[in-house]
Amino acid sequence: MTGTDAEACAYLYTACLTQPADHDWTQIHLYITTQVYSRHRTKESGVQVPEDIRVESISDYQMGELRRLKNWIYERRVRERQERDRAERREKREEEASREKAERPTLFEF
Repeated sequence: MTGTDAEACAYLYTACLTQPADHDWTQIHLYITTQVYSRHRTKESGVQVPEDIRVESISDYQMGELRRLKNWIYERRVRERQERDRAERREKREEEASREKAERPTLFEF
């Protein structure tokens, strides 16, 4: 299980806006953009990624870096989902505890 190509494309787009990317990451970004755009564009539009920036293949090293990025994205997504679920369960537990406390009469107050 890894992140999707579209997620990697979106991540690289925003990362490249915040800081300059080196040659490898630029090639990876253009490769993944070409892949995502080719997959999601409509055939009737006839529009394609321009030839001067189209990247059809990348080196094994760059492919490994892309895989590593997609794994990282997936792990972050899973971790965030788990933390959100934990927070919801904790909130529900606290709500039930406060409701029980309000419903139960206090026998001794100090």
